[in-house]
Amino acid sequence: MPKYYYFIDDFNKEHIKNLNKNIAIIYRSYEKTLDLNEIINIKKFCRLTGRKFLISNNIKISIKLDLDGVYLPSFNKSLKINNYAKKNNFIVIGSAHNLYDVNIKIMQGVEAIFIASLFNKKKSYLGFEKFKILRNLIRKKVIALGGINKRNLKKLNMLDVYGFAAISYFDGTKKNGP
Repeated sequence: MPKYYYFIDDFNKEHIKNLNKNIAIIYRSYEKTLDLNEIINIKKFCRLTGRKFLISNNIKISIKLDLDGVYLPSFNKSLKINNYAKKNNFIVIGSAHNLYDVNIKIMQGVEAIFIASLFNKKKSYLGFEKFKILRNLIRKKVIALGGINKRNLKKLNMLDVYGFAAISYFDGTKKNGP
């Protein structure tokens, strides 16, 4: 299972090509209609470059298109995911903002939980201390999420996290990533 995840809303082949290969791609399409051709193109590109590719919040499409897995956002509370037959090595990950969300993700059978928001001061802001408390209650792999940048990346070592997910950390045109 990858340690690093990059959320994308659009497919920018050149940008993704410049990222380290150990960074998995999570495609999310919350603001627009899902474009199956775009998903297929991303899948082909990721397979060609040896990169894991997950789609957000759509287990049916992920299974149908033989993707590497699915990401379940915190607002997805459905347990129907457990009704689907999944291939071996199919990655199921999800995000949580509090203990209630964590328990839902565990019932959904996720392998890892993204805890947000660590640094990004928005509605779901936890901050360092609350993040640490929540992290210590979880017996699954924990992925840090929310406002991670080059300045605060070293602080993750103090949290015993498996990895991290980001958007802005991976933005840019030079070789980026851990």
